[in-house]
Amino acid sequence: MSTRKITRPLTFGSVAAVAAVAVFGMAGPAAAETPVAEPATFTSAFTAMAVPEQVLNADAVATPGEAGATGQFNFRVNSDLEIICYDITLTGVTGDYASPAKTATHIHQAAVGLAGPPRIAFPNPSPVGDGPRTSSGCLQGPFTTGIVANDADTGTGFSLKALEENAAGFASDSHTAAFPAGVVRAQLTQVPVGGLQTGGGATAIAADAENGFGIGGFVGLGAIALLGAAAVVVVRRRATAS
Repeated sequence: MSTRKITRPLTFGSVAAVAAVAVFGMAGPAAAETPVAEPATFTSAFTAMAVPEQVLNADAVATPGEAGATGQFNFRVNSDLEIICYDITLTGVTGDYASPAKTATHIHQAAVGLAGPPRIAFPNPSPVGDGPRTSSGCLQGPFTTGIVANDADTGTGFSLKALEENAAGFASDSHTAAFPAGVVRAQLTQVPVGGLQTGGGATAIAADAENGFGIGGFVGLGAIALLGAAAVVVVRRRATAS
């Protein structure tokens, strides 16, 4: 299946380099991923409701972000094509972005209570100001972050299949000048796509994406975040079919 490039430029916001670089190394050349059209199908989907209390610094020490801020991260993945589509909303975040990476909004390979390197850098939600900030689109790998560790960009060799194999081993966050360790953070949670729980055993649920998502299988997950992610997937899948 072929994909077409989106011609509109990516807006990364204002990404400042911070003086103190984390343990992952100095920022390298900022090679861009390929922005692409949304694929017709997805192999998995993920959501994260990020809060300041979950932020850790590079030494895995609790370093709370901006009080009252929240972040909704919704991702849809086609791991066969190495495409990730994102819908990110930051609320209650103030000030400019800052990160030694090429943008300040990331997926890190980091389990609960641990720090870890960024694997994907997303366009920063905009506009910078006191209101909600949003960012949406699709990127196709290979991915780069602009952070170099062990003589390689931390995105080098990363595959989206790793998300499907262990979603809990990854976290989403964003960074600002006032909160360089992170303004908000959350672990990723896998949610159903097309009535199928992928990446962990292909367990069918009650309804598919065309008719909405059943909620019986969502026990133990954040209901608001899950329903928000489901709605995004349904809308986008219907838009693709139209």
